[in-house]
Amino acid sequence: MAPPRPPKSRRARPSPTRAGRHARAPRPAPAERRLLALARELGALARDARGGADPLPGALERLAGAYAPGAPLAGDLRRAWLASQGDKTAALALAWAREQLRLALEELVARLPREARRRVDLPADALAWLLLAACEAIACEPPSAAADRTRTLLELIGR
Repeated sequence: MAPPRPPKSRRARPSPTRAGRHARAPRPAPAERRLLALARELGALARDARGGADPLPGALERLAGAYAPGAPLAGDLRRAWLASQGDKTAALALAWAREQLRLALEELVARLPREARRRVDLPADALAWLLLAACEAIACEPPSAAADRTRTLLELIGR
């Protein structure tokens, strides 16, 4: 007589990703799309810079305008940040999009003339982070202060 078989375990049905199908990526938030589009714009400015032309002042004005109070990016970012609380995937996607923007800005900062770099005395990555954080802070300012803040940032880089 054969020994009794152990009862069959009930295996969970394989998930679609284990069965060879790919799970759908979540649709990017509007803030994420806007950040990535802005990063592409700044990247294009860096690539298209001719000879001695410095694209950073125009990029800073574009960034400050994108973060101005009432601008679509500012509102989208607030909503996305609140929605990402407790959702690691959404928080990571938003952080990744912001980092792409910072890297595009860093590429422009690296092209600053030496006298402007000596004036600030920061590595390109730190200055790019500082400029991006300052532009993000413009979203919290009264609308009447946005132009003054942008002017201050331009003075910081020697323009």
